[in-house]
Amino acid sequence: MKLDFKGVFQPKFFELIRSRSYSKELFFKDLTAGIIVGIVAIPLAIAFAIASGVSPQQGLITAIVAGAIISILGGSHVQIGGPTGAFIVIIAGIIAQYGLNGLMIATLMAGIILIAMGLLKMGDIIKFMPYPIIVGFTSGIALTIFSTQMKDFFGLTALDGSTLAVPSEFLDKWACYFKHLSTINPYATAMAVFTVVVSFLWSKVTKVIPGSLIAIIVCTVATIIMNNHGMEVATIGSVYPELAGGTALPKPETLSIDSKAVRELLSPAFTIAVLCAIESLLSAMVADGATGKKHNSNTELIGQGVANVVLPIFGGIPATGAIARTMANINNGGRTPVAGIIHAVFLLLVYLFLMPLAANIPFACLAGILVVVSYNMSEWRSFKAILKNPKSDVVVLLITFFLTVIFDLTIAIEVGLLIAFVLFIKRVMETSSIKVIENELQRTEDPESESVYEKVNKKVQIYEIDGPFFFGIANKFDELAAETTAKKPKVRIVRMRKVPFIDSTGLKNLRSLCDKSRKEKIQIILSGVTDEVYQVLDRSGFADELGKEFIFDHISKALDKANELTADE
Repeated sequence: MKLDFKGVFQPKFFELIRSRSYSKELFFKDLTAGIIVGIVAIPLAIAFAIASGVSPQQGLITAIVAGAIISILGGSHVQIGGPTGAFIVIIAGIIAQYGLNGLMIATLMAGIILIAMGLLKMGDIIKFMPYPIIVGFTSGIALTIFSTQMKDFFGLTALDGSTLAVPSEFLDKWACYFKHLSTINPYATAMAVFTVVVSFLWSKVTKVIPGSLIAIIVCTVATIIMNNHGMEVATIGSVYPELAGGTALPKPETLSIDSKAVRELLSPAFTIAVLCAIESLLSAMVADGATGKKHNSNTELIGQGVANVVLPIFGGIPATGAIARTMANINNGGRTPVAGIIHAVFLLLVYLFLMPLAANIPFACLAGILVVVSYNMSEWRSFKAILKNPKSDVVVLLITFFLTVIFDLTIAIEVGLLIAFVLFIKRVMETSSIKVIENELQRTEDPESESVYEKVNKKVQIYEIDGPFFFGIANKFDELAAETTAKKPKVRIVRMRKVPFIDSTGLKNLRSLCDKSRKEKIQIILSGVTDEVYQVLDRSGFADELGKEFIFDHISKALDKANELTADE
């Protein structure tokens, strides 16, 4: 098989350069949008990083590197890349099991998988992920993120005042929270609640500056004042004291990769790749609807893949297209990939010169931001709507949701896809049927001619297959044949005009029917065979076994042949 990569990789940034249509007016719009999106990204990048179990610097590095690469090499005009809340659970789980080096290897492998998916033109296929699975794991991730923030939201500590060690399991985690409710820090709780309220209500004041940034500024100032007066609130600086001295650009590092690590991390890498593909392409589709432009899904996957290959070299974590930041970009005038590049440059300047200020940000404020993020991710309206859908959709939704919350996303996606596949096969089976035509048969289906009916010859039995003849319904043929053997015919016509394809199982059952009929001295005739089905019959040798003179493209020809065979009897 020859692979055709033509047209697969066409970054929108280079299309913009070649078009020479970029104007000063567009640049100022992109400049404004890029700076605003950069401001939006600061608290999110820091919060996502800390919640994932890595340093705030790594969150910003991810936003800088991924933001630049995805804008330069991606297939969307306005996509903003960076760390997202969906990866928090996955990253934390990988670090807990395989360490930070394991996360870096898994991220690099996920990047390679994404590039391969783009080159193999799988960008359109990934869009067909069943909607209940997407809502199920998205809502599950949202609940998991929410549950991980309760310690910092309420400022909980161990009963002896030391740092509270929270279990990783969902149910154990909540049991731990309830056990330590008596240690609630009222100052931290007040800051977290303030952050949530401001994040939700600030948009009524202005949408230019995000409420989360206002909350961080106010809470940081309040924390400095309170800590100076003995009212202790945990801050980023208390966990990452190195931030007080400023930050420098990270040096590229070489990963320690061996065959054992690759085998162990293949499943987590696949999960990262699938989630990245789904989230980035959904974000790009939403952006298309808002801008009227069209993204190139395969190019987008390749761009996302390159970003995730490069990120581990600089200590970054998995990144993808971020819907909230992409929409902020569009709403503030961003219309080309230049806005995403400016957003990355802005974050680079913050990383180099303003990180010491981040040391004073309270964890309670970041917890409040992530609670808002989890609410926005929850898709509770979609969740509620699907519960009114057919039972099969509800089953897929709930199983994916609970597996995501109680176990992990990898199991949830695998089991959800398996169940969705089985239910899909069941639905297709229900649309396919086999029936016996006993009395009258419509000889012509030409809408412009008069419908002509004729009685079916008593020596002729007609089976009509309606729908794909595949493994799902092949056994129905055997059951029906067993039910209709009271009076054996001389000729059995299998009408296949509504059969778009036949698989190996259907072919096997058809061959078995012919062998059985031959022993009973019953002649099989096929009618209404399409070109596609005939090619399968011919390549398999079945056409020669039956005899090509007994295969027809229309029922009239098959009836004429049947009448000819039974004329002397």
